[in-house]
This record gives sequence, structure tokens and C-alpha cells, in this order.
Amino acid sequence: MYYDPASEIQDDSVFGEFGGVNPSITDSATYTFLHANTMTETFEGKTEGCYLYSRHWNPNGKNLASALSRLEKTEAAWVTSSGMAAITNTILQICSHGDHIVSSPTIYGGTFAFFKNYLPKFDINVTFVDITNLEEVKRAITPKTKLIYTETLSNPLLAIADIPELAKIANDKGIKLVVDNTFTPMIITPAALGAHIVVNSMTKFINGNNDCVAGAICGSEEFINSLSDVNNGTSMLLGPVLDSFRSASILKNMHTLHIRMKQHSKNAMYLAEKLKEKGVDIRYPGLENHPSHKLMKKLMNPEFGFGGMIVINVNTVENAIKLMEMMQNEKVGYLAVSLGYTKTLFSNPGSSTSSEIPEEVQKKMGLTPGLVRFSVGLDNDIERTFNRIMHCMKATNLI
Repeated sequence: MYYDPASEIQDDSVFGEFGGVNPSITDSATYTFLHANTMTETFEGKTEGCYLYSRHWNPNGKNLASALSRLEKTEAAWVTSSGMAAITNTILQICSHGDHIVSSPTIYGGTFAFFKNYLPKFDINVTFVDITNLEEVKRAITPKTKLIYTETLSNPLLAIADIPELAKIANDKGIKLVVDNTFTPMIITPAALGAHIVVNSMTKFINGNNDCVAGAICGSEEFINSLSDVNNGTSMLLGPVLDSFRSASILKNMHTLHIRMKQHSKNAMYLAEKLKEKGVDIRYPGLENHPSHKLMKKLMNPEFGFGGMIVINVNTVENAIKLMEMMQNEKVGYLAVSLGYTKTLFSNPGSSTSSEIPEEVQKKMGLTPGLVRFSVGLDNDIERTFNRIMHCMKATNLI
């Protein structure tokens, strides 16, 4: 199952207009044609290498999409102005009035809110199930089900989805498996394991600088073309276009993704092992006591580690707040949402990124009030970071 996305990205090279080692940025919303019939054919999707209007395609978006399809081992890709745009466009392209979705409840809060609160406007209903319970997934599927939705590594509880087995269920039922791979780019390649469509928030690890918001949809040529269809394409008609400048900058950053993912994973493993030794209630898939440890080892591209996300439980929201505020003061990192940044970021998911999930659902899925999620940064001296965390935990009487 091993796939080498780093080599694929290295081989994805596009010269600038004048031979530059970086692709030239096309600062245009619209494109000219020498012949009127070429414009007509482009509008109808019958030409190659021609650009009509940047809401449809532009050269920088196309270059980035090409790299993303190599990263995720799919035939094609589409870039969007946010991760949520990638998710919503994918769902609305597949589902129509009266359709049904089976989803894990342990997903990003914005995705949960879209599924729970927004899709019912269109009579699209979602059944939330324990995605790690394959029999429960099977039972939830109905004749109206169009897709199974999961995150590779769930936000924020860090459970691994058994993508090959979920793909078998989807294939048996003639439906799609859609996987959000935001937490594990390069580490796991869902399409190589059977997923039909892979979405990403490029805001996070793929870009890595927390200086933009962007998303990606990776899938078959047929599906990506359907998104950009001028008559029926969800992305074409809803218009979540990604700016050329951002496309160009993300593409450049992707060439260091393999280095960054290895360092994020190395630092997270160090913190996880050290915190476990100190008796901290910690969850990290790289630890052997993690429920999904063996499964992740089976699915992963091993050289990139187990990822940069860890969670600890300090029992109450009050404890979490005290700890996070002190960690920011002691320069462990920043009290902030999001992830995949060069610096360590930490937040309390129940009151922030997962706050859209009702309290009773949080409780059922095991999202405790005192959970603190860490996106571990690229710290050169991770031992110093650990010592600062321990100082904060002792000062707040948490250890």
C-alpha cells in the first residue's frame, strides 16, 4: 500500500514563462482568444491548454491542481478558496434533494454543522455513526445513501478510519467514499487505499504558513470535470475560486511538505512519549496504547511519521483555559485554532473548533470538556518545549 508522495511532488515541475524555476503568476481574471470558435470550444470544455475565466480555471490553479493530484494519487484535482468550500462543493455535487449521507460524528465542527443544520434545507439527511464500527456503517446505509464521509484521522479525537474496509462497503453499495485528509497529507494516501474522493483544507499542513485559506478536491477526471461544468458544476456555479497568487504560493510551499511533515511527526512523538511517561492523559496514534495504532501502521506511508496532532485531557474547561493561557505566556506556542503551522497551536475543541457539535453528542463521542488539542510545530529544540509544557502543568496544579 506504500506510496511515495514526496517523489511525486518533486517530479511535478512547471517552468515560469521566461524559464523561471517557479511558475509565472498570471494576474488575469479573463483570457483572450485569437479566434472566436476557440472561445466557444473552450466554453464547451473541448479544448486543452486554453483558459476562459479564472472562476473556471487559471494557469496557477491548474498547476497547483496537478501537484495535488500527484500528492493524493488521483486522476485530477480542483482548488477552492477554503477547506469548507472543498467539502461543501463535493457534497452538493454528489447529493440532490432527498439523498442521504452516512458520516462519522467525529469530524471538524464546521463540517458537522453543514451536515446537521444546513443540508436539511435541501432534504439531504445525514446519519452519524461510529465510523470505526463497520457493521454500524453498513446498517446505516439506505437506498437513498449517496456517500460515506469520514476523516482519515478524526478531528479532534484522532481515531483512524479503516479506509480499505470502508471503500469495500461503498463499492458494494455503489456509493462514494469521501475522505478528508487534512490531518495526514503524505502520511496516508486515501485514494491509494480505495477512497473515491479526497478533500483537504490546504490552509493547514499543505500550505504550512497560516497565511491563507484554501481547499482541494481530488478525484477522478470525470468528477473534477463535473465540478467545473458551466451548466451543472457546483464549483463553477457557486464560485469558490482560489486566487492566482495564493495558488502559486501554496504550490511553492508543497515542495517542503515532506520535510515539514517529518518534523511535525518527530516533535509530536517526542511530546507524546514524554507526557505519557509523566502520567498525562494523552492520545496520539504513534503510541502503542492508541486504539488505532496498529491500523495506522498498516495504512500509512511510514517515513512521514504519525502526524503532528496530539490531544490531552485535563478534565475541565477551566483547567484547559488556565493551561493554555499559561503556555502562551511561556512561549510554548499560540492559543489559536487551526493547525499545521510552524509554531505549536493549542485550543479547547469543545468550546472552539468542535463547538458546533451539540454537548450531548460531544459527550457520546468522547469529546471531554477538558480536551486540549495541540498542533505541534517545527520547534528545533522540542525538549525545551516539553519542559515549558511541564512547567505550565505543574504551575496550574495539573500534574
